Amino acid sequence: MKEMPEKTRRNFLKDCAIGALAATAAPLAFAHDVNPGSANPPKSKVVVARDAALYGSGANPEAARVEKLLDRAMQTYSDSSDPVAPWKKLFKPNEVVGLKVNTIAGPGLSTHVALVDAICERLKAAGIKPGNIVVWDRTNGELERAGFTLSSDPNRVRIIGTDSKDVGYDETAFSYGVVKTRLSNLLTRTCDAMINVPILKNHSMAGVTLALKNMYGVNNNPDRLHPNNCCPGVADLNMLAPIRNKFRLVVADAMTGCFEGGPMFKPQYAWRYNGIIVATDPVAIDQTAWDIIEHKRAERGMKSLLQAGLAPKYISVAANPEHRLGTDDPKRIALQEV
Repeated sequence: MKEMPEKTRRNFLKDCAIGALAATAAPLAFAHDVNPGSANPPKSKVVVARDAALYGSGANPEAARVEKLLDRAMQTYSDSSDPVAPWKKLFKPNEVVGLKVNTIAGPGLSTHVALVDAICERLKAAGIKPGNIVVWDRTNGELERAGFTLSSDPNRVRIIGTDSKDVGYDETAFSYGVVKTRLSNLLTRTCDAMINVPILKNHSMAGVTLALKNMYGVNNNPDRLHPNNCCPGVADLNMLAPIRNKFRLVVADAMTGCFEGGPMFKPQYAWRYNGIIVATDPVAIDQTAWDIIEHKRAERGMKSLLQAGLAPKYISVAANPEHRLGTDDPKRIALQEV
């Protein structure tokens, strides 16, 4: 038999290891039932934690308050008195854990550094080595503009973009429905498990962008998935195996959100919601985000997204029997506000 080239061999072995990990992973205590045909499907839990004094008198949220707010959200979600216990349930010490942030809008409307720092501290307390934590997004430039300091040091938390040297997109093309794309090597080859850290905001085409839409930052051709209000593009993209198998938790940055004019920052449409939203069901948390944005639009006397022709219809598609990515049914969402 002809011997594989070394690079191909390494990729083959990596693929086998990823497949074996996915096949043997134990069910998580946080996991939600995405099968609406179950006899007694449990509700999908969504926790909204808020702190009116989060920003104090400054322009940025106070780090100590962000850490306490994150603990409150995660402990409520997991019914735990120990702030580290939820992280130990979700992640194993030998795993490489990625944080997919959202930095496209710059410093005014990107995942806050203080929230990322708080998550990293809890992961380290749970036994994850600093070098096995990877904070990433599409580009180094966007990360830096949002306030992150790039680092590829294997002994500390790594902060890198897919456009970094020797990263790029996986040579394998993944497809489902209208999607045919290549995914960041940071998702497919570097990280064993992922945390989705999106921003609460309106989107001028999709209507709402939070957990599901944040995946447009992990593939090489998101521009092709925007027609028809990003539907079924968003839902189909989230069906790809690396996304479905590796993303275990959503910690949504709802400290500053936008209710119009997104995804870019327009100060006249931004407001301090002072919150962190936690869930493992990406559909349920997106449905919750839609409700929050609609409430703010109504408060400002604006048309609803439905009236404006911008209802995020991809949410119901993601919940349908074909996709089963979560639930958008309010009766099956257990919302806790703390």
